[in-house]
Amino acid sequence: MIRAFLAVELSQELRAEVALVQQELKGKIEPDMNRNRHISWVQPAKIHFTIKFLGHMDEQFLDPLLGVVEQAIGSQPSVNVPLERLGAFPRPHSPRVLWVGPSEHWERGTEAKRMVEIRGAIEEASESLGFLREAKPFSPHLTLARIKTGERHVGSALAKSGVLDSPLSLGSLAVESVVLIKSEVNPTGSVYTRLWEARLKDF
Repeated sequence: MIRAFLAVELSQELRAEVALVQQELKGKIEPDMNRNRHISWVQPAKIHFTIKFLGHMDEQFLDPLLGVVEQAIGSQPSVNVPLERLGAFPRPHSPRVLWVGPSEHWERGTEAKRMVEIRGAIEEASESLGFLREAKPFSPHLTLARIKTGERHVGSALAKSGVLDSPLSLGSLAVESVVLIKSEVNPTGSVYTRLWEARLKDF
């Protein structure tokens, strides 16, 4: 058994840009917080765009899953997801996750609908092998940090800094392929291993 998820990887250039934004965010909010908080910042090398968390799976499903995902997305054209704003889940004043992602305007547009279609095709393909559908609504984003304790302190620091109101211009995440990543947890954190890649339609 392995623990795995499907995701889109970042280019080295985009990863470097996202790391800079993460550092700037850290510098703006941490000085205004007391010790009664715990923020876990995601290592830049581990930042990715999660499409579907699979949980624990038997390794005998690795090849069948590749087959159904390739069939599901092989005819889908690639999508670019612009990284234009910082956000917080579930609420800015009491966040558990800090992220970077597309604008609300993009989320109402054609590209967003195509991204939802790609994700839906992957959900159906995974379901055909017995994997459960994701219950939460799909929201394209890259996780920068997770707040373990002190959510309201972090929310106050975010409000004071004004970072959530400032637009970003990081370029776009090119969704051209989906990779299966194995996640192993050890005392120093998660270790990710890329197992296979399924590409979308090439032009």
